[in-house]
Amino acid sequence: MIKQELILRNPLRHLGFETEDILAVGGFGAVLAHAGVGKTALLVQLALNSMLRSRNVLHVSLQDPVNKVNLWYGELFNHLASQHEGAQINKLWDSVLPHRFIMTFRVESFSAPKLEERLNDLTEQGIFKPEMMIIDGFHCDESMRPALAALKALAGKNGMHVWFTVHTHSHEKPGQDGLPASFLPVADLFDLILELQTEHADVHIKPLRGAASKTPAADLLLDPSTMLIKDHS
Repeated sequence: MIKQELILRNPLRHLGFETEDILAVGGFGAVLAHAGVGKTALLVQLALNSMLRSRNVLHVSLQDPVNKVNLWYGELFNHLASQHEGAQINKLWDSVLPHRFIMTFRVESFSAPKLEERLNDLTEQGIFKPEMMIIDGFHCDESMRPALAALKALAGKNGMHVWFTVHTHSHEKPGQDGLPASFLPVADLFDLILELQTEHADVHIKPLRGAASKTPAADLLLDPSTMLIKDHS
């Protein structure tokens, strides 16, 4: 069955996770990288895996409009399922799409109370109840610690876990545990931290916290042509 085959291509299985329960309720995960390396692409793959398992995903974008986020999902799903016949893939896509909801905010207007208000609108009307949330474009540094703490409480109350993209800068030298100095003051709030590093034409996925890789870290790569995790199984 196509659906089961795609589920087994769980993007993080190489990091020791065999099930979808990578993060507990209220847990935080982060993907760190410079601009344009593939942070959003990696999180969209995690979201697609959850959607294939009939888990609801709320994608909160603070930088891209709905149509651009939707394009990410469509392109990555088509790459993921490219070996299968078109009609079957279209049918599967239609069946998983109801498990995703895209929400956009302007960065300056985003806050945990505003997110909670919009989330309550969805859940109270029975429109959508997420189990996983992606927050793409949130600035994770010491000044945002109260906001992150509020988001963690919100996630726990609503039975979700949360993944963040974290933008890093090439001029910033790594600090403790290889984490950027600007991220260190809030790093304790995160259970799983991955970093994407470009080396020549490759994008390497480096676990910095919360994962013990089954394969050498150098073998965990994003294919720059499709932005999918290369399969080494």
